[in-house]
Amino acid sequence: MKYWYIFPIVALVSLALTALLRQYALRRSIIDIPNARSSHTVPTPRGGGVAIVLTFAFALVWLAGAQLITVAESAALLGAGLLIAIIGFMDDHGHIAARWRLLGHFAAAIWMLSWMQGLPAISAFGVTFDLGWVGHVLAVFYLVWMLNLYNFMDGIDGLASLQAICACLALTLIYFLSGQPSMMWAPLLLSVSVAGFLYWNFPPARIFMGDAGSGFLGIILGGLSVQAAWAGSEFFFAWLIMLGVFIVDATFTLIRRLARGDKVYEAHRSHAYQFASRQYGRHLPVTLAVAVINVVWLLPLALAVALFGLDAGVGTVIAYLPLVFLAVKYSAGQRE
Repeated sequence: MKYWYIFPIVALVSLALTALLRQYALRRSIIDIPNARSSHTVPTPRGGGVAIVLTFAFALVWLAGAQLITVAESAALLGAGLLIAIIGFMDDHGHIAARWRLLGHFAAAIWMLSWMQGLPAISAFGVTFDLGWVGHVLAVFYLVWMLNLYNFMDGIDGLASLQAICACLALTLIYFLSGQPSMMWAPLLLSVSVAGFLYWNFPPARIFMGDAGSGFLGIILGGLSVQAAWAGSEFFFAWLIMLGVFIVDATFTLIRRLARGDKVYEAHRSHAYQFASRQYGRHLPVTLAVAVINVVWLLPLALAVALFGLDAGVGTVIAYLPLVFLAVKYSAGQRE
């Protein structure tokens, strides 16, 4: 690989930046103090996800300069990601009203989709769905949900980081095997950016990601899946399959809380992964279990959809059914 040197550079920069951000957070008392809604028990600095933001932003500029991705792709990911990161950074340092955060989320999603030309026709269950402007509107809501669900699922040590790495490496492998080398660069460099942070975030975490990092990862992963849809519906669904643990847990929990009449914008700890971490008394078994699910169950199905002709809709349903079972088993959305 001609540009192999970029990977250790990005990893080391992310590693070093996270260390600096940890010192900054300690000096400025930007600390997550455990409370009744927390899944942790030790005061821990937060905001380390800014290292992911800065290193991947650098990587995107480098990729565009090296003509490994288009300027439009770089602008879509960079503009939307930085806006979400800024909103999250401000929220980490104080508080932004939910309505203004949501307005910023929609603005970022619209920005991203305008550069990506919206959502293309999607094929699933043997049918091609060309929804036109309705599809573009649905894609905006999809991106907003992706960034918020990633925020919701960033509640125990290492989980959001390891999920991003698993999904990105899986799609890198799929792109390589399917002869799509130009699509490998962004997810591979994102995984490397997150890996530098994960060193500090692996259980027991020495720093948390914070809203700046989790929201950034959510919209970037959502954007990469929309980008993939233009190369083929099978790649879009491969992303949905690899992100299945987060999508199912967050969506199942939201639906259950909405049905009960809860204020869904309020903090809680009723996701399946949070119940599981309390049941096992530690974060590490849950974080590692999600990684195993990704590799042993979801990756083979994503490969079957992307490379071996399994219908995308059918493959996604098969992938999600055991995840729904786990959500029920671990009481996702139930009152604590």
